[in-house]
Amino acid sequence: MLTIEFDNSYARDLDGMYLPWQGAKVPDPAMVWLNEGLARDLGLDPEALRGPDGLAMLTGSAMPEGAAPLAMAYAGHQFGGFSPQLGDGRALLIGEVIDRTGNRQDIHLKGSGKTPFSRGGDGKAALGPVLREVLIGEAMHALGIPTTRALSAVTTGETVWREVPLTGAVLGRVASSHLRVGTFQFFYARQETARLRRLADYAIARHYPELSGAEDRYLAFYHAVIARQMALVAQWMGVGFVHGVMNTDNCAISGETIDYGPCAFLDAYNPDTVFSSIDRQGRYAYGNQPVLARWNLARLGETLMPLIAPEDPQQALPEVQSALDAAETRYATLRRKKFGAKLGVTMAGDALIDSFLDMLTAQSADFTQAFRALGRAARGDEGPLVAHLNRDPRLADWLDSWRPRLDAVEGMDAVNPVYVPRNHKVEEALNAAQSEDMAPFERLLTALSDPFTRRDGFDDLETPAPEGAGAYVTYCGT
Repeated sequence: MLTIEFDNSYARDLDGMYLPWQGAKVPDPAMVWLNEGLARDLGLDPEALRGPDGLAMLTGSAMPEGAAPLAMAYAGHQFGGFSPQLGDGRALLIGEVIDRTGNRQDIHLKGSGKTPFSRGGDGKAALGPVLREVLIGEAMHALGIPTTRALSAVTTGETVWREVPLTGAVLGRVASSHLRVGTFQFFYARQETARLRRLADYAIARHYPELSGAEDRYLAFYHAVIARQMALVAQWMGVGFVHGVMNTDNCAISGETIDYGPCAFLDAYNPDTVFSSIDRQGRYAYGNQPVLARWNLARLGETLMPLIAPEDPQQALPEVQSALDAAETRYATLRRKKFGAKLGVTMAGDALIDSFLDMLTAQSADFTQAFRALGRAARGDEGPLVAHLNRDPRLADWLDSWRPRLDAVEGMDAVNPVYVPRNHKVEEALNAAQSEDMAPFERLLTALSDPFTRRDGFDDLETPAPEGAGAYVTYCGT
């Protein structure tokens, strides 16, 4: 029997900010993958989750006692255009639990059927994208990057149509919350200041409790969210991650990475790299991510102005602008620290970092392999690095300027991974899984669970797609 100790603060404290809802019934649920370690951390019984009651909950079909399934309301800027009402169109917040470390966690579903926010969609998800979110989210977690995590992947026994018939599935997802910039935009756009204040106080209590009750808490909250978001994007940049859909409804107040639809990792380094099929203007290219993070944070700042200066919101504009200006400086410092560690140089300046990245771009060098090879070069074996960049006439001079500054060699292999979710290997694993062969998926997940340690027999997971493979394209429509 499935028993869960829920403590559903969102449903309890924020009435009017969601719609109670139940997921669709499914004909034949079956567990494809379960994150047993995460389940235990949440105080859940993996065997009970595999049973009929667990499968019912993890597909949205039926809920255990204490759950409070609901569809959250939010708005969002999508590719720069504002939609005043988006909301959970194919998702449900089942409820919240307190994990074994004392932290509150959402248990959430994706693909559980239509809701009042579906806007004509079918509310379903297919197995491939569900397993993609498992792979990428767990890889990000192992890389030490704040992220939502996958709890389960359950097939439904249904067919989902996305131009072709696909296996229906539901993702079970865990996050410290699903509050977004778009959640604040929803109530700001409706000029519901009282609810906006309740939402902000709830977000502060949940994610920044040290600010609760302070007179200037809304401005302090804004600074705190900026700090987490800029730190998050610096970490993305350090591993070559391209989110692909940095809309305000995908910008989490907690500072976690959320939504792994059209994301991908760089092979050949180029700051203009775009993977998403619908990002035709390159808005969310790899190199634009710090700029777009600040743009999203500016939208959050707009929503907080009536709280920062209730009598005249425009009076808050200088403080909001100052916070945004500081975000740019903050990111520059974080970038130097992140890439300095990757270079083995504690006080790396922009010139040293940028000149190395410029060589990678010029030679279409693999981002992950080049930095890993740099670690070997720092220990005296320059062969692999030269093999990556030997056609670049600037390499010798760069090495001459780099070697005397090396002072953190021992930490390089702890920040430069061997394995990232190589796009062609992700596709191989997902294609096999849809043919009921989970072995490539499990093998890839094993490597990604410890990305900084090289494993015998996993050499093929270190290399980019073979020449002639063509451009990699990702899609939002999952």
